[in-house]
Amino acid sequence: MGPAVRHYLQDFITCACLPSGDTLEVRMSTPTLEITALSHEQKLDRLAEVAIRVGLGLAPGQELVMTATLDTLPLVRRITEQAYRAGGSLVTTLLADEESQLLRYKYGSNESFDYAPSWLYEGMANAFRTGAARLAVAGGNPSLLSQEDPEKVGRANRAVSKAYRPALELITRHDINWTIVAAATPAWAATVFPDLPADEALTRLWDAIFAASRVDTPDPVAAWKAHDAGLHRRADLLNQKRYSALHFRAPGPGTGTDLRVGLADDHRWLGGGTTAGNGRYCIPNMPTEEVFTTPHKDRVQGTVTSTKPLSHQGTMIEEIAVRFEAGRVVEAKAARGQEVLQRMIDTDDGARRLGEVALVPHSSPIAQSNLLFSNTLFDENAACHIALGQAYSSCLKDGDKLTSEQLAMVGANDSLIHVDWMIGSGAMDVDGITSSGDAEALMRLGEWV
Repeated sequence: MGPAVRHYLQDFITCACLPSGDTLEVRMSTPTLEITALSHEQKLDRLAEVAIRVGLGLAPGQELVMTATLDTLPLVRRITEQAYRAGGSLVTTLLADEESQLLRYKYGSNESFDYAPSWLYEGMANAFRTGAARLAVAGGNPSLLSQEDPEKVGRANRAVSKAYRPALELITRHDINWTIVAAATPAWAATVFPDLPADEALTRLWDAIFAASRVDTPDPVAAWKAHDAGLHRRADLLNQKRYSALHFRAPGPGTGTDLRVGLADDHRWLGGGTTAGNGRYCIPNMPTEEVFTTPHKDRVQGTVTSTKPLSHQGTMIEEIAVRFEAGRVVEAKAARGQEVLQRMIDTDDGARRLGEVALVPHSSPIAQSNLLFSNTLFDENAACHIALGQAYSSCLKDGDKLTSEQLAMVGANDSLIHVDWMIGSGAMDVDGITSSGDAEALMRLGEWV
């Protein structure tokens, strides 16, 4: 993801999209105030209300399944309140305790790392099949598992990916309305602001989240509607162009980036919100700055280097350098987290192929904050990015109606994973390649042409 699937749908697992003409009919109950007059609690209330009414589009009478960590409880409780105020029938929250997760690595048997609670994930899938919405609160420790055995981390992640697959498919097909929002936590704040006292770091991170989520504007709903419309205009333009490929070029360590990404047959560009299969309009990622589509799994060629570290399942992976041949990763290196990167791309054959390509200008608010969030929900909206793994069928013409075999025929990738990582920068040039092979400038030095 695009939408990020991104990634919290798996830790509590994890990432994105409105056809022209759809509208957001939402009114905030919070009165318009000057942002300087808002207390922290009022901003939390605004974030919760935006999450339910704008991001999720919760319907009266609809159930909500929410996942979060214990440190995010203040926001979780406000989201729960807003869900019931919006007419939600039942909110079920699954809370993860990161300290308990570490105890598994300290005391759990070796065999236990091949196990995941399939009964739990099947229950979530059943909830989605019967009409429940999905909301993930992101805020975990980016380096939680960085000191643990990469082999065990990889096995545990693979087990969860398999168990979560039925629920994840309903999300990647956008059968249901879903969204991801963020909450500041002490461990995450310490990662983003390592040189600040704990209280100050937490305040700074909350301020960054409020700004990126547009809740510090006089009218958050109007701000989101305008932003959403802008993303759709960009996606519509790209859909009119019908490029056959994108060519990314940027200097960097070694060979830098010189990557040609062929686009899937009948691909569709998406951005901002989408009308889910259940008829509810939602904005899956909050924040979001991207327009994205589906690459052709066999038509990616060249080299690419990451421009930001990737926080993957509690481990930091830095300075990724990858070479593709005929759509497949044939060489992958990282200055840090090499073992985790290798195990990630060894998950299955699709883990070595692309499932998403996204364009984000370097002038995006998140990029201009000059912060490294070490959180995919934010960092992917600071830069152009690609995702290894599962493709979004919604990014294909009539994709949600196609069988697995038909999706593969038009180039959509299939995998247990979907992992976004950032490749864009202020030095990135992007060309759109027409069906006749001509190159048209799309971005220069990280900005739209």
